[in-house]
Amino acid sequence: MELVKKEGRKVDSVELVEKYLKDESYKDALIIQSGIIGLSRQFLHNEGFVEYLPVIVSTITDPLNRDVFEAQIDYYGHKYYITKSMIVQKQVGILVHDKIFSFSPNLRLEREEKAQSGRHLIDFVQLDLEVKNAKREDIMSLMEDLIIFVINNLLQGHSELIKKYHPGLIVPKKPFNRISVKEAKKRFGDDYEKIISEKSTEPVWLIDMPIEEREFYDKQNPLEPDTLLDFDLIYPEGFGEGISGGEREYEYDQIVKRIKLKGNNLDSYEDYLKIARKGYLRPSAGCGIGIERFTRYIMGLEHVEKTRLFAKVPGQFSI
Repeated sequence: MELVKKEGRKVDSVELVEKYLKDESYKDALIIQSGIIGLSRQFLHNEGFVEYLPVIVSTITDPLNRDVFEAQIDYYGHKYYITKSMIVQKQVGILVHDKIFSFSPNLRLEREEKAQSGRHLIDFVQLDLEVKNAKREDIMSLMEDLIIFVINNLLQGHSELIKKYHPGLIVPKKPFNRISVKEAKKRFGDDYEKIISEKSTEPVWLIDMPIEEREFYDKQNPLEPDTLLDFDLIYPEGFGEGISGGEREYEYDQIVKRIKLKGNNLDSYEDYLKIARKGYLRPSAGCGIGIERFTRYIMGLEHVEKTRLFAKVPGQFSI
């Protein structure tokens, strides 16, 4: 997809600095965000995970298959994509260590309409993790424990700061409620995700997405072939989706079938398919949790722009 011939709104750099100096919510959000990162890292280390450095450019990245602009660079006659997510690299990474995670910068050049959601930036960070031979249930349980651990510790260490912005924040109870997409559509209609989020007081798992709505790497459910063994975590109080993940396809023929089903070009995944053809890929499951969205939820902020310095809101141009 080519960039449209339209000039986005430019944010004046001096005005931006003055906003940071006047609005203490930026300073407070960074304290909470720093806590989220440190506590998440502590939790995963205690669970036996190994941290690895993020991949910023690659010959392969997440296709996403939605309305975003492509970000790429030419280098000595070859094409690099700027990382939209490290899904492919995670599948290879678990061949080196069984449990891996990374704080991965992602660039997704969203349309300017997404600025109104409160949840979208074009430049953001995911805590990306993957576990060899894991099932969907393993990752969902792990993330419930991580969220409970992080929120519980933040409420103990920064209770007054959190109460200032989000006095109703509670430590959720395990297990989180869950609902299939099929059931959610039946009960709430096409706007099911928004309604579930607004009606809920604790996080909710949304599971079993229709196969045509997700990417080729989420594993097809053998018992219900029109759905996937995947999940989203929906934050309560209207804060929306914050985690996405699931089990992964790892068999060559199935990956090819799924790429074709999505209408993607097999040549774009040549390097990945070579690895799969050799039989190196193993069963795994994992997810990504958006750090800015997690910060926004804990702080009860209106927009993720408030959760970091130099935030890039869709349709805006800034330092």
